[in-house]
Amino acid sequence: MIKKNLFFVHYLLFFIVNGFAQEKVNVTMSNAGNPVLPGYFADPTIKKFGDIYYIYATTDNEMLASGAPTVWYSKDLKNWYNHIMEIPSFTAKPITNFWAPDIVVGNDGKYYLYFGNCEIGCNIYGYVSDTPIGPWKKLDENDVPVISNGYPREGFPSLDAQFFRDTDGKIYSYWGTWVHYNGGYAVGELNSITMKDMSNSKNIPLSQTPAPFEAAYMMKKGNKYILMYSGASCHDETYNVRYSYGDSPYGPFKEGPNNPILSTTEDKTTHGPGHHSVLEDGNDYYIVYHKHDYPMTRGGLARQVCIDKMIFENDSTIKAVIPTAKGIGKIVKSEVPENITLNAKATASSYYHLQSLEYDYKYQPSFATDDNNATMWKAGNNSFPQDLTLDLGSVKEIKRIMTQFEFASYYYQYTLEYSKDGKTWELYADKSKNRTAGSPMIDDKSVSARFLKLKVLGTEKTGLYAAVWNIKVYSSLFEIPLQLENKKSTIEPSVASAHKMLLDLDVNSEKYNSSLTSIPNKGTLGGIFTKTGEVSISWDKEDKIKAVNFKNGALILNKPTPKSLAWNGSYSVATWVKNPEVDKEGEVLASWCDRSKYNLANSYNALAYNSGHYGAAPHLDGHFDMKYNKVPEQNKWHYHVLTFDGVVEKIYVDGVLDNAQNMMLSSAVENAKIIIGASDIGENYSGLMASLKMYDYALSKEELIDLMKKSAPKATKEPSK
Repeated sequence: MIKKNLFFVHYLLFFIVNGFAQEKVNVTMSNAGNPVLPGYFADPTIKKFGDIYYIYATTDNEMLASGAPTVWYSKDLKNWYNHIMEIPSFTAKPITNFWAPDIVVGNDGKYYLYFGNCEIGCNIYGYVSDTPIGPWKKLDENDVPVISNGYPREGFPSLDAQFFRDTDGKIYSYWGTWVHYNGGYAVGELNSITMKDMSNSKNIPLSQTPAPFEAAYMMKKGNKYILMYSGASCHDETYNVRYSYGDSPYGPFKEGPNNPILSTTEDKTTHGPGHHSVLEDGNDYYIVYHKHDYPMTRGGLARQVCIDKMIFENDSTIKAVIPTAKGIGKIVKSEVPENITLNAKATASSYYHLQSLEYDYKYQPSFATDDNNATMWKAGNNSFPQDLTLDLGSVKEIKRIMTQFEFASYYYQYTLEYSKDGKTWELYADKSKNRTAGSPMIDDKSVSARFLKLKVLGTEKTGLYAAVWNIKVYSSLFEIPLQLENKKSTIEPSVASAHKMLLDLDVNSEKYNSSLTSIPNKGTLGGIFTKTGEVSISWDKEDKIKAVNFKNGALILNKPTPKSLAWNGSYSVATWVKNPEVDKEGEVLASWCDRSKYNLANSYNALAYNSGHYGAAPHLDGHFDMKYNKVPEQNKWHYHVLTFDGVVEKIYVDGVLDNAQNMMLSSAVENAKIIIGASDIGENYSGLMASLKMYDYALSKEELIDLMKKSAPKATKEPSK
């Protein structure tokens, strides 16, 4: 029975500290060298062509690391500029996976780019260009991979390929992932004429690379072949870099001393480092790798690139790498002048305070002027406009402003203003109609000012925040290497939240009719919920509650999913349910995304009620799903609220926060249906539901408590049929 004092108890419980606080990690450091790139990138390959350094990497933190194919370039290893490469699509479908790229200069002087993709099997594809940055042409017009899935043996996934040119001119490739249960890494010789055919390929026995996972990398030191690789799991703190060595490219290999040579530090400032490459500079070696962001995004796929020194004791022995926030320092002379905003005072219209079971962290305005790619200013919510104001301390000459927004491959619309007194403002740059992504965004104009104001007006993708890794200001101009500009986007600016209740389903207000066919949606989205399968209105005799009874069916809304829920759009789903028996999987209470549009984690989200790994919020993969820490007791009425504000996803049960996780979504809502009682592939809920409401914003703690009290199902007499 629902007791009269139930809500008072829940109200008190809500304010009880529930959970734990993670040990604080100090990632704040002015003028840090690591991470080296401002943004989320992984699996870095570093090369030097001419006097320019290039980093080719997986674009992370979206659609299971399926962002745009990006290369970063620099002359000094400190100041990096990004370029989104133009790569031809598959003939059959567009490409979304550009995983773990590598690049090789052929005997013909051309540049050959290779990357992994799992959309038509897990294969390695190749492209060729006259320059290191494209434009690229397919090596095979029929999309025949250079290294196919199931090669060199059946069932072997061909991903994470790295290429190595030996001193005799032969080119070898090393590849494989999940190798701990796929029989070891693979090695083969690349045809140096076609650059697209492999021969003499075989698997390297697991015993020769102990504790492996993925990301093999071959290099040569003296006469020794050093086979480096990543072990444990890329999703957590266990990820690490290891190595073995041998006398030939094919081995046999023997495990090297000091393993793992790179791993999570005791203070957690370097967390989950791995999937690396190596830069050789004279007699010095530098390891370029990724680590997890802080606060850490769920699943560990919001990674950031770092560079640290790597030291050989002898040709077959690597010392343990000491990862640092400082990085490698000024090993290359830089022509970039002083950044006059370093540590300048910064204020903002708002800033985000992350509070969850695991974190208590503030994305402070000062992080935009600390020249540290581990920290950023992020606005307090994902509404616009938002502004960031800098005080240089005195009037100074300004000729260039460089802004590094959170996502390098999506455009931001903004203006820059300047002032001598902080009262009278003039326009420095008008990018209010901007459709071009880039990092940094460069705006030049010669003025004198003490104050600068960045106003962020909108973004390309729904739900992205106004957020800046760094804003840098210079009193003189300087050369920008390559001076490339990314292609203008054809995508319209994102749709903002209407801050409305979209769905309102409450059977208490409807006439009792066990032969239900449809129910009107009284939320602002409107429309009709139509029954499919076995759904009826029934009366819970035990608690005397009228409810929708789902047995093997669903209610489907005849309105399209609104664009405000697309991509990283915020939402809340609140429902009163009674589940007679909680299963280990399935039992989706509400869904609004296409589960198979991209078939990638984070492109799907829903509210569920099961005891498995996606008990509360399914996102397609156990590394990203959110379970209930305490599964709500079956056969009792409970109030479930799932919220997402664009940064943190939270599940509340009966007004108490049960679980939370940092997330970045890429919700696929185009052509998706809003479904109550199931997902778009079934996963039916079997139980009672008294009401369900959905909002296109995240309810606050106070709001959901108030809503819980107001929407509680009331005991009634059994209606006449």
